Amino acid sequence: MDPYPHLAPTSLVKPEYRIGNRFTRWIGRNLLSILGWKTLGDPPDMPKVVIIAAPHTSNWDLIIALSAMLAYGMPIYFMMKKEAFFWPLGLLWKKMGGIPISRKSKNDVTGQMADRFAEEDTLWIAITPEGTRSSVPGYRKGYLRIAQAANVPVYLFGVDARHKIVIFDKVLETTGDIDADAEAHRAYVSAHYNGIKPRNG
Repeated sequence: MDPYPHLAPTSLVKPEYRIGNRFTRWIGRNLLSILGWKTLGDPPDMPKVVIIAAPHTSNWDLIIALSAMLAYGMPIYFMMKKEAFFWPLGLLWKKMGGIPISRKSKNDVTGQMADRFAEEDTLWIAITPEGTRSSVPGYRKGYLRIAQAANVPVYLFGVDARHKIVIFDKVLETTGDIDADAEAHRAYVSAHYNGIKPRNG
């Protein structure tokens, strides 16, 4: 029985946002197939967005997310500490979408990312709201602070490990009350999705 009869198969990201080529999309589709996962729902239709990928309970989440990114041409970037960008690994991290973040900068992480959003025409930042694979009492609120400072929406990329489906879900409502929004987002994810290692969720 189809657990999501209302969702269509995922289509390519719109050309104006898309990255990669037919070969990289072929790699992504085959990786998803080998792993036994599929995707449903439509990717974001907006040039700038903070994407939360949840629940994050396993290292496999990253492999599945990268496969989906390749398969559909998603222009996803992620934050890493600046110290990790040493030669030659720094070239690899940047090629994969890594954005160096300085912890020593006078401009905090939120400010640095707001500046980056202002500089780019298209920018999709992916963040795991738990901040760790282990069980946590609540979501870290950095993703909401960045979205608020950059004036961009928050979009959910949900993981349903029970059915091995990743879902491009929807833009999540934000009210400006960061504590309440983080709790509402976590409650929604908990009610609809299951991590690869549920005990860590």
